[in-house]
Amino acid sequence: MLDNETKRRIDNARDILVGKVPDPKSQVEQITIALIYKFMDDMDKDSKELGGNASFFSGEFEKYSWSSIFDPKLGGHDLIALYSKALEQINLNPNIPELFRNIFKNAYLPYRDPETLKSFLKIINDFNYEHSEKLGDAFEYLLSVLGSQGDAGQFRTPRHIIDFVVEVLEPKKNETILDPACGTAGFLISSFKHILKNNTNERSGDLLTPDEREQLSNNFVGYDISPDMVRLSLVNLYLHGFSSPKVFEYDTLSSEERWNETFDVIIANPPFMSPKGGIKPHKKFSIQANRSEVLFIDYIAEHLSVNGRAGIIVPEGIIFQSGNAYKSLRKMLVENYLYAVVSLPAGIFNPYSGVKTSILLMDSNLSKKTDNILFVKVSNDGFDLGAQRKSIVKNDLSQALEILKEYKLNLNLSERQEHNISDISLIVPKSKLAEKGDYNLSMDRYKENEQFKNSKYDLGRLGDVCYFKRGPFGGSLKKEIFVKEGYKIYEQKNAIKNNFEIGEYFISEEKFNEMKSFELMPNDLIISCSGTMGKIAIAPLNIRKGIINQALLKLTPNNKMSVSFLKYILSDDNIQKTYFNDTSGAAIQNVASVKDLKEIKIPLPPLETQKQIVEEIETYQKNIQDHKLKILELEQKIKDTISEVWGNA
Repeated sequence: MLDNETKRRIDNARDILVGKVPDPKSQVEQITIALIYKFMDDMDKDSKELGGNASFFSGEFEKYSWSSIFDPKLGGHDLIALYSKALEQINLNPNIPELFRNIFKNAYLPYRDPETLKSFLKIINDFNYEHSEKLGDAFEYLLSVLGSQGDAGQFRTPRHIIDFVVEVLEPKKNETILDPACGTAGFLISSFKHILKNNTNERSGDLLTPDEREQLSNNFVGYDISPDMVRLSLVNLYLHGFSSPKVFEYDTLSSEERWNETFDVIIANPPFMSPKGGIKPHKKFSIQANRSEVLFIDYIAEHLSVNGRAGIIVPEGIIFQSGNAYKSLRKMLVENYLYAVVSLPAGIFNPYSGVKTSILLMDSNLSKKTDNILFVKVSNDGFDLGAQRKSIVKNDLSQALEILKEYKLNLNLSERQEHNISDISLIVPKSKLAEKGDYNLSMDRYKENEQFKNSKYDLGRLGDVCYFKRGPFGGSLKKEIFVKEGYKIYEQKNAIKNNFEIGEYFISEEKFNEMKSFELMPNDLIISCSGTMGKIAIAPLNIRKGIINQALLKLTPNNKMSVSFLKYILSDDNIQKTYFNDTSGAAIQNVASVKDLKEIKIPLPPLETQKQIVEEIETYQKNIQDHKLKILELEQKIKDTISEVWGNA
């Protein structure tokens, strides 16, 4: 575990560079170069103290040693000149590993201010570490500044999420482990540390034989499409004890040369983003797709060994998107590989992205032994979901880990299928997932019946009590048909703000008559279904004549349903999260089709009872509002009293 003092030093080193080297990637490169520079010099010192010779800085390169740079006789400009020359020459030093020579290749000093360099080098010089693993941890912390999205859609995975996935998979000392989109090698290093911890008596990994240690180093493999990421991951692994790390610059989705390799454990957080026009993969994938997240999951499934298992962090679109490739992928996973899905809270990648993610857990042996899928919902991961990700008390990860381990050991938990085995988990039969042919992997989709199962009223299909109409798509509402005054076009913002007066688009009477099937009538319920999803409003009795656009879905209840009662039902958190919680901004037909919405089961009390329930809810809401106003009034009186006291003091 990295100590706070080391973290502080890295932060201070970055702070010094910020004004001179504004690019975070360049900051990381400068600190990486300096850390490795000092690391090699310290190893030379240790060797000399033990009676040996310098391994790195000897002969003509001795003048470039870290110790030489700190010669007090050097003036500021001489220091700049020597350090700059050293950066240019070190990659030519045959005594240092090729990995380090590559790090120094093309290295240069991007500023010429002696005071900045002195301050920076002093901070690096004060680093103390007992072994390379601690330096490796410092390097990993440094890499956290590269958390912003890369060209290929990479996001740095939070350390505690990496460790959680590794704890679930439990990699063993004799197993091969792959990360096919390894970034800075965080998953590989966490897996390595997990194996060392489980083979330790007194010292880290002391239960491993020399042969096992050598084999262990060869068992870890990483691929990445970015040469920068490959270079950083190689350094990261080296500093954590891998003498010859195996990370390759490799396009996992387009190259075929490693297709026949299989692994016992595959663990990854693949890129979320596909380039414009999609990926152009080779023909060996079983799922025909051009989306990177779909292809990566297919790749991982097909490259597991016979007893292999995998943990993959995926964007939420994988869970419910209705495209054929997504449905085919989910079908394949459910039938052959998947045993559990862990839903993570939106925001774990803040401040870089608020994307909602889940973890797919795959094990073909476990999958064959049960007819069920375990769902686990992590609502809190020990940090708030704001941009700063501040530590909080609430953390579901340890409970989630216990549930997953219990399930793997005792698949008879499946006897409690479709019932919670805890307040954050649910077991669902595979047959249930297959019912509609979409293999939706959202836990909330299957919990909704649980919510109403104890209702004293009959449950009915939403489609049986409402008429559905989605706003027009295509060229029906081109801007050239808009007029300055006429029949109104109701938009998403009318639902979001519950205000039917706002909006500036109109169509002529002739166009309105052509599109009369989209007319919004009094007491129709509208739902925003693009971008900001699931906002609901009821059209007033005096609504101006107009039609809805494509960002709205209109529901017209029949005589069995009160529109106000329906609004409260559809505002329920569970229904909102299941059908309208789209963090990608995709339109509703890509989240929950009208067909799916019609299948929502809702309680159907008599119409008079519905009205009584609505009146009771509205009474409670009015009381809450009155109390809020009273609190504001009392708070103002307190402020006035304090001001009066101060004024008379």
